[in-house]
Amino acid sequence: MSTANDVVLSTRDGHVVTWTINLPDLRNPISGDDVVERLVELVDEANGDVETRVVILTGAGSAFSAGGNVKDMADRAGMFAGAPHALRDGYRRGIQRLPKAIYHCEVPIIAAVNGPAVGAGCDLAMMCDMRIASNTAFFAESFVKLGIIPGDGGAWLLPRAIGAARAAEMAFTGDRVDAATALDWGMVSRVVEPENLLDAAHELAARVAVNPPNALRMTKKLLREGQRVDLDTLLELSASLQALSHHSADHREALSAFLERRTGNFTGE
Repeated sequence: MSTANDVVLSTRDGHVVTWTINLPDLRNPISGDDVVERLVELVDEANGDVETRVVILTGAGSAFSAGGNVKDMADRAGMFAGAPHALRDGYRRGIQRLPKAIYHCEVPIIAAVNGPAVGAGCDLAMMCDMRIASNTAFFAESFVKLGIIPGDGGAWLLPRAIGAARAAEMAFTGDRVDAATALDWGMVSRVVEPENLLDAAHELAARVAVNPPNALRMTKKLLREGQRVDLDTLLELSASLQALSHHSADHREALSAFLERRTGNFTGE
């Protein structure tokens, strides 16, 4: 019997947790309340668990995510139903919870883009900290092709990932960007064969997860804050977080491991 948790599966391998959007027959849309609720729940779990150090986000089947459910859009069903004020509230209470949750996820997230990432699916990949793509993947900020706009924060996310001019090109044309172009543009850091995608994502995750968990979380916090505050403010925050770091047991363990030429054993303390 299926449960609400089945729409996004969560599996653990040591300190690495993999979230898999599990609606392959529909090409993994993320506009449904069940998917939104599940991803928000998973972020909360990750934030509260020091044993979770890295998350990999991917899609089941041949697509990463088709974004919004176009059939529901055509039928004016689900989040696309109702008068304008109802639609506005539907976006705010629905899919717009995703960029807020994922932006505030305290652990690094790797998008393993296994296939098409379209519309809100493209934006979902941009919400992540790192991105690796299969060479069969493509990205499309395709809202304009349906006569709508990026309602999930894409106009904020995409320019920060690839720059203003390229983001404008994608948003104004709605055209596809293949994996090779995405690599050239810095949208992804690596392109691999489809069968190697999850191995590559886990290899990157392992290189991250070996580090002290609280230092990872605070580093991510600084990178996020650095997008929106001035240098003086960021330096002040950095000084405060650094003071916490210097007094952690993991810092002392890291120093010992460095001096003794061994791998550190970090506990989050």
